[in-house]
This record gives sequence, structure tokens and C-alpha cells, in this order.
Amino acid sequence: MTTTPTDPIELTRRLIQCPSVTPVEGGALVLLEDILTKAGFTCTRVDRGEVSNLFARWGSKNARTLGFNGHTDVVPLGDEAAWTMPPFGAEIKDGFMYGRGATDMKSGVAAWVAAAVDFVQEAPEDASLVITITGDEEGDAVDGTTAILDWMAENGEAMTACVVGEPTCPNTMGEMMKIGRRGSMTAWFTARGVQGHSAYPHRAKNPVPAMARLMADLDAHVLDEGTDHFDASTLAVTTIDTGNAATNVIPAECRATVNIRFNDDHTSAELTTWLKAEMARVAADTGIEFEVTVKVSGESFITPPGELSALVAKSVEAETGVSPELSTTGGTSDARFVKHHCPVVEFGLVGKTMHSVDERVEVAQIPQLKAIYTRIMRDFFA
Repeated sequence: MTTTPTDPIELTRRLIQCPSVTPVEGGALVLLEDILTKAGFTCTRVDRGEVSNLFARWGSKNARTLGFNGHTDVVPLGDEAAWTMPPFGAEIKDGFMYGRGATDMKSGVAAWVAAAVDFVQEAPEDASLVITITGDEEGDAVDGTTAILDWMAENGEAMTACVVGEPTCPNTMGEMMKIGRRGSMTAWFTARGVQGHSAYPHRAKNPVPAMARLMADLDAHVLDEGTDHFDASTLAVTTIDTGNAATNVIPAECRATVNIRFNDDHTSAELTTWLKAEMARVAADTGIEFEVTVKVSGESFITPPGELSALVAKSVEAETGVSPELSTTGGTSDARFVKHHCPVVEFGLVGKTMHSVDERVEVAQIPQLKAIYTRIMRDFFA
């Protein structure tokens, strides 16, 4: 039994050095499986499709179980020449460790794993931990956390509650935790008319004004004014395009895309019905044919403030002196899948540089996050 504390800074460094650009595993899960197995966890690879995933359990599956969900895949580098530090070097400069995934979220994974490895050395007999790590959070998220949850259901595995280690703090360590997320959906519209010469518009049927009208109507619509735990829902027109380089040709087709981030006033099904009704109205008025394809990334959800959020908030305040705001802001995370399984909240470090060139984490925050996670584990089983 080891008595030397597990160093989360060193583990973060080793994880960053794994080039795990989604969906490439890059050695990150192999590293974690080795560390957790040596600490007494039973590890299972739950790979599906081209995605690598890891499930690890310590303790009885019949016991009250605290879970963790995280990911080791990272987004692409972008303009590698713009990086001032090696993107997989994990080099430290001026108190920051640089590298893709430093913030999102290899430091969070390292902090929880380091805390868990130390915790199980002296854990209560009735304690039980589950760690789920995916390689598909930054990708399509089809064969990642969902694959792990499917496998857990098939094998009688369950978590009583779960913490997701995404970076949740905008500027200061401890200032925010997530108790829910807005839903997200994207709609791709196509408008079809009749191509013709711009000098003879009466011989053509121009889809561009009809699409512009539809986009303007959608953009002007107020979805709601916000709810108890959510800001107002938003709709953003992200592109209108014909692919037409000619100035004297009326195109036959026009395409546009909108993205909606919605709160618990809506479901994706209701919003899809509304989009189709608006589309049909403009089609009837203009004679232009429309079609739409919708992809739902996740429904809005919330874990109502209660025992789990209070436990996490208390642990954060004890280690940082800051009482975290309970928030539902930001994009999507894999908590949208975990919420079907058990109560889930998210807490991690400051995420200002995630997905950016020269992504970096303040080194001092990594052991601080480990201390918070350790306190969560200890108090959960107290």
C-alpha cells in the first residue's frame, strides 16, 4: 500500500503528452488503466466503433457509488504554427502548463484519478468509486459516454451520483459549478427555386429572398425570457450560402443553418415543430420549396439544488474560500448523457484557454482541484 501522495501535476503532464486528438486514443487511456489497475481498480475497456473508452470500479457494485465522468480526447490544434509552446509538450512557463487538453480536460481527469488512487488506500469499507473516461466527448459523442452507460446497464453497474470534471470556472477557481445545461440543436435549411439570368428575373424563381426572410423571422423571434435556473434561449443564424460566384445568375438553391441553445421551457421536438411551421409559412407565401434537417446534440436538463450540489459546493468553499455559483451556462457536456443515469453536477478549474492556441492550465490549480475532489469523496461516504 502506497503512502506517497499521487502527484496530479505529473499525471497531467503525462496525459498532455499523449496526442489524443479525437477520436485517437493516443495512449491516454492506456496510461490511466495502468495507474488505476495498480491502485486496485478493476478496469474494463468499453471501446465502440472507432472510439476508446475506459470504465474503472473500486469497491462493490452493490454499494453506494460515487462516479466521475471525464474525457481524454482533445480538439485539433488549429494553426500549429501559432502555438508558442509545443502543443503536446506539457512545458511549464510562468506558472502555467501548456498543451492541448491542459484545461479541457486532462488536468481535471488527473486531479480526480490522483484523488481516487489516494482515497482508496484508506477508504471506508462501504465506499465504492466508478470512473468513466471517454475518448469521444470532443467528437460526435455517439460512441463515448453513451457506450459506457450502455455497457453499465448491460452489466449491472450503476452510480449513485456523478461528478463531471469539465472546466466550469470562468475566471477564478471555485466561482462556478454546473447543475444543468441548455439543450442544443442545429437545423440545416435548403430552399429551392428555379435558376435564371439576373436580367430576366421573371423567368426564374429566386430562393435567396425567401431564405433571407425565413432567417430574419427566426432571428427576430423571442423564444422566452429565461426560467428559474436558465438564461433566455437563443437562436443564432450561422450561415446563409448559395455557392454562387456569378453576379448575373439567379441561383436555384440557397442553404442556411441555425443553432439553438434552449432552456427547460422547450424540448427539441417542440422547437423542431416550430421551425417547420415557420418554414411552411414562408414557402406558402413565396412559392419556394423548403426542406430542413435537424440534429439534436442534447436536451436541456437540470439537477435541482440538493444534497449533491450542496456537497460539492461545500467542498469547493472549504478549499478555495469561494462559494460557487450554481449555473447552467455554457455549451453541452457529457453530463447530458449521465443525467439519464443518476444525479450529476459538474465542477472543474478555470477554462479561459480551452480550445484555444496555447491552451494552458495554472499549475497551482491542479493540486487544489485534487484537494476539492478528495473532500467530495470523503464527505460523500461520511
